[in-house]
Amino acid sequence: MKTTLIIGASSGIGKALANKLIKQRETVISISRNLPDASFSHFYQHDILSNEEMPALNGTIDGLVYCPGSINLKPFRTLKKQDFLDDLELNVLGAIKAIQAYTTNLQQSKKPSIVLFSTVAVQTGMPFHASVALSKGAIEGLTKALAAEFSPKIRVNCIAPSLTQTAMAEKLINTPEKLEASNNRHPLKRIGDPIDIANTAEFLLSENSSWMTGQVIHVDGGMSSIKT
Repeated sequence: MKTTLIIGASSGIGKALANKLIKQRETVISISRNLPDASFSHFYQHDILSNEEMPALNGTIDGLVYCPGSINLKPFRTLKKQDFLDDLELNVLGAIKAIQAYTTNLQQSKKPSIVLFSTVAVQTGMPFHASVALSKGAIEGLTKALAAEFSPKIRVNCIAPSLTQTAMAEKLINTPEKLEASNNRHPLKRIGDPIDIANTAEFLLSENSSWMTGQVIHVDGGMSSIKT
């Protein structure tokens, strides 16, 4: 039975992925700031930004998924130094802290896998995305650097979604008009559902992707590659 550590599993994509793995009777460890409404094998309530040390975990970890992220959309001229630092702290330094804390646990697995998250806005330039694109661009670079450094033992891949129906995106889709406009910006005429992204994360954790590492997978309704 595989053991997967999901950081940020109490909502959104992390929650959708956790529910999928739990239904498959896998062991799921959650580290999250908020209490989840799922039955995890082990749950640690932990704010990754306010605590220097991650919870100590014993034993093998087969998969590590770092889900925390931000959607900090502002005109570039209004962004302060602290905006960039906050996004880097959550998106990049938090992921680094988690990976460094649990690399030894991952190395005990026969086929370990790490899954990180970027955004479509790294490949496709979008107004008001300077801060989030900068931090998620760093995640894409980290993905490739770690995939090289950890090979052949630990696979490292990244998912770059477009707008997904989560609590984090609520301000962007909280009226029918906003939701319709967001849907229409995507070639497939809808924004993402958490399960769309969770399905890809599940694939990247599994042996079905055993010959993939250092990849950035775009799950974005076609936004990064086509126009209609």
